[in-house]
Amino acid sequence: MGNCCSDDGGGRSAVGGTSASQHDHNDAVDLFLKSRGYRGLFVQIELSLSASNLRDRDVLSKSDPMAVVYTKSKDGALEELGRTEVVLNSLNPMWFTKLIINYQFEVVQTLVFRVYDVDTQFHNVDVKMLKLDEQQFLGEATCSLSEIVSKSNRSLTLDLVHREESIKSTRSQNLGELTVHAEELSSSKIAMEIIFRCSDLEYKDLFSRSDPFLVISKIVEGGISIPICKTEVIKNDLKPKWKSVFLNIQQVGSKDNLLTIECFNFNSNGKHDLIGKIQKSLADLEKLHSSGQGENFFLPTAVGNNHHNKVLKSQLFVEYFSETVEHTFLDYLAGGCELNFMVAIDFTGTHLQMEILASLNSLHYIDPSGRPNAYQRAILEVGEVLQFYDSDKRFPAWGFGARPIDGPVSHCFNLNGSSNYCEVDGIQGIMMAYTSALFNVSLAGPTLFGPVISSAAQIASQSLINGRQKYYVLLIITDGVITDLQETKDALVKASDLPLSIFILGVGGADFKEMEVLDADKGERLESSNGRVASRDIVQFVPFRDVHSGEISVVQALLAELPTHFLTYMRTRNILPNS
Repeated sequence: MGNCCSDDGGGRSAVGGTSASQHDHNDAVDLFLKSRGYRGLFVQIELSLSASNLRDRDVLSKSDPMAVVYTKSKDGALEELGRTEVVLNSLNPMWFTKLIINYQFEVVQTLVFRVYDVDTQFHNVDVKMLKLDEQQFLGEATCSLSEIVSKSNRSLTLDLVHREESIKSTRSQNLGELTVHAEELSSSKIAMEIIFRCSDLEYKDLFSRSDPFLVISKIVEGGISIPICKTEVIKNDLKPKWKSVFLNIQQVGSKDNLLTIECFNFNSNGKHDLIGKIQKSLADLEKLHSSGQGENFFLPTAVGNNHHNKVLKSQLFVEYFSETVEHTFLDYLAGGCELNFMVAIDFTGTHLQMEILASLNSLHYIDPSGRPNAYQRAILEVGEVLQFYDSDKRFPAWGFGARPIDGPVSHCFNLNGSSNYCEVDGIQGIMMAYTSALFNVSLAGPTLFGPVISSAAQIASQSLINGRQKYYVLLIITDGVITDLQETKDALVKASDLPLSIFILGVGGADFKEMEVLDADKGERLESSNGRVASRDIVQFVPFRDVHSGEISVVQALLAELPTHFLTYMRTRNILPNS
């Protein structure tokens, strides 16, 4: 099979079927775009990618490919649409990650696909943080979205070639093929939670039991198989029971559509052994659960020209099956749920105050011409997005890591200079308070996040007492590495039970490796000093240099996880939208 993904477990983690992966498009982004005049009639298209015959760029193993998709404007500028996961040891990858694009009939939408071999040292790095110039380029393909959707089976296979700028001759060297499949997303909110287990799996390893995992795919027009998700790998077990798999009608089309469920034995070289497979619809799986019976796996076999299925002793059972209606991010907003934003700005510094403000190299440099510094750019560009969702546009705003006049270093002070209240009016209010604070406090240190997170958590906790539907987002803008990592973890673990998300925007060229530890995108939740584990991931970290360089848009980078954070909080507490 050769299709396991890069992660801390070396390709052993679940992909695509977790509760956090159920948001096939970003309502936050859609709503923001519409607020900016995006009114065209469009449908949402889901793109599935696979490749074949890729170049092998690794010496002792096969390439570890990742695909990056861009939209290309009329002036030739590229804007990144998204990235797939990294597939380990495969020259013929089928990526599980789907990419969503709004299809407009009246517009020529040019897509550019680039495939990279991700170096082993980056396998534990979140794909959206990977620097593409540090990866090996495997090939590029270009087409219009209309070319794909106009095909009878909505699939288009493209030759991968060198980048246009690197072609030295008129003859293009074929670097493999990329297949793109497009499907229109349905608007169903029905979702299923399923727990699978197996019995009597066959031994596939010589000296131990098999290490099984499941891959679930859907069958589309023309008999094309499109992978939806895979479970985690369970080591050394012939009677495995996997964690819950979450599927929705948007992914599978309908409860009656046929699914292929394959059981593989994991091998670290990427050549996974097929143990057996079954083909069932969601409706069939629901009946299996009701009956309590198992379904025998089969293996396709061929004797001469005769093809038949060999029925195996191994069986698949549906341990749990639950169907629910999943309300969307927009359902809650329409029901009157309020989003409230808070801002905290890093004022740490190590040099004399006026030298910093006068230095062209300083992130806090105040340009007499009015050109914004790094912090001001972050406030303006991020603020345009954040204030759109805030109902009263009054922001609690703090500074940290500075010494107010005639006072000790404060790690959480009101940005407006008031000792009584912390709110400012709108983005311009933040800008004015920030500039004023620069001339009224002394930059100091160290860089501590704990106090501002605790202040934000205290405000968020008040909404629980009042019983109103409110959700809070704290934006921290920082240029340094935190020095209270464990205290910050403790504050985040405590805050994970509250209606609160935290966006950390790193400005400047500092090494932000520790920040990525706080962003639990790889599934490892934070743990406090007393051993308590966070109830959910509430942190989104983005280096502003990556956003500002154009590799990913501000809207995508910041709002990528907001609906997931929000809906995870609401759903785990059974909070329904107000009618």
